Amino acid sequence: MLRIGICDDAAAARLALHSALERLSPGCVCYEFSSGEGLLSWLAKHPNTIDLLFLDIEMGQMSGMDVARAIRAQDQRLHIVFLTGYADYVFDGYAVRALDYLLKPLSMDKLSIVLERAALELKNDAPETFSVHNTDGLFRVPKRDILYCYSDRRQVHLIARTAEYTFYDKLDQVEAALGAGFVRIHQRYLVRISTIDRIEDSAVFLGNLRLPISRANRAAVMAACARGMLEDF
Repeated sequence: MLRIGICDDAAAARLALHSALERLSPGCVCYEFSSGEGLLSWLAKHPNTIDLLFLDIEMGQMSGMDVARAIRAQDQRLHIVFLTGYADYVFDGYAVRALDYLLKPLSMDKLSIVLERAALELKNDAPETFSVHNTDGLFRVPKRDILYCYSDRRQVHLIARTAEYTFYDKLDQVEAALGAGFVRIHQRYLVRISTIDRIEDSAVFLGNLRLPISRANRAAVMAACARGMLEDF
């Protein structure tokens, strides 16, 4: 299921694109924005909520290119497709890693090709992301942004750099899904190895954050950290 953002200051253009997307990608979820400022404010509060963004270049106070630069300062994962009435902007997109450009008026054939490209990119991204399903929706969280996870009764709390996600699962299954790069420090705690700054007798420190380490897991954590240091070196 694609989660798609549409940012265009023209209401008619948003409606037309929304309708076309629903025809070409049934089941997709679309979020509409009438300004770059509004989009950026929403993204700050809802990280990892959308996979693909259709972004108009020629907008009011803040251009689509300015919006894309602001997004890239925080998010390298989000796929951006520019909408424009002019071909002159095409080469500017390289600086912000645009997935593609669509010239207005939109062609259904070209839009279909863009959606296929986006689906392929998401498939390629899958090994580097962890999908969270909860009552708020679906979130694809880059593994590199995850700090640690902990279990509390039947729920898992995933702590990322920009947000926290709570969902029903078993920590054993989360550990298996995250794979290499994470280590179990305690029955209830799973940590990304590269976030560990130091290990003391009964605790692991992520900066100033102290997490418990069990005696049974200590040797495995020390070995995992040593391997991580060698790989970085």
